[in-house]
Amino acid sequence: MQNQELPERPSLEYLKKLSKNRLKQLRQVDPGAKLEAAQLAIAREHGFSSWRALKLQIEGQRARKIASPIARALAVSDLGRSIPFYRDVLGFEVNETPDGFQAVLGPAQIQLKKKEGSPGERANTPSRSGNAVLFLQVEDVTATHAAFRARGAAPSSIERVNWIKMAMFEVRDPDGNVLWFGQSFHKHQDSPSRRDAQPHGLRMALPELPFDDVAAAVRHYRDVLGFRINYEQHDLGVMDRDAITILLIARTPAHKGIGSFEVYVSDVDALYEELLAKGVKVSGPPVSHPWGLRDFRITDLEGNRITFAQTFE
Repeated sequence: MQNQELPERPSLEYLKKLSKNRLKQLRQVDPGAKLEAAQLAIAREHGFSSWRALKLQIEGQRARKIASPIARALAVSDLGRSIPFYRDVLGFEVNETPDGFQAVLGPAQIQLKKKEGSPGERANTPSRSGNAVLFLQVEDVTATHAAFRARGAAPSSIERVNWIKMAMFEVRDPDGNVLWFGQSFHKHQDSPSRRDAQPHGLRMALPELPFDDVAAAVRHYRDVLGFRINYEQHDLGVMDRDAITILLIARTPAHKGIGSFEVYVSDVDALYEELLAKGVKVSGPPVSHPWGLRDFRITDLEGNRITFAQTFE
């Protein structure tokens, strides 16, 4: 019999249903037929030697669904040990590049480098092996956990982290780098329409950043950071970019020091590359945190700080 192809999005529930139907057919011939015989028949019809092999294939496909982008370089002490781990255990596709090896799984890209970082290298070069923390959002955290265990990994137990509304577990690579895998279990309840219904609902925040030279700050935010001038006078600049507005104000005795604020963005890695190419002073490349944010920070020409963050939900 020619092997049957699995559906585009197969599930264990689908295969269990097939097995139960096959068991009914087998019992018409052999009343003592067991479910294991039906499962084996279904597995072989789909080109697998056993039901376990078929089950692992399904769980592996579900585990490969990475839902969040990440681009990160990792220093590893032994490529010959790390490549099989990322390829065979975590399911990444690993390809050789001029800079080392790149492990790719959906929108996740991890550069594996043997070379240790040095002070003269760019900020996104890994400094040493074993000190990184990566966060990857997956579509099915239970299937991912099961697939990793089946391939020989030792993931921590899945825990519900209520304050970020995610179910998460941890895996460590051969160098001790920490990889968090998480899936949201919360649907946002506070929709804009619900906020608007509040009698005194807060609607918009307008951060104020102080400057000694407001005119120079306006040009910097327009020409370097990509903002548009909404309004300008000698001691005030109203600057827009996409859906946010900020106020550049004169530094006075009442407004000393520096300001800071955080912006949620839709593609933090693309914004990082844009600002880096324009010579913006960045603290480092985007970093994924276990609490569900991937972010990076910049400072403007007078030291005010902006954090750009992307959520994993």
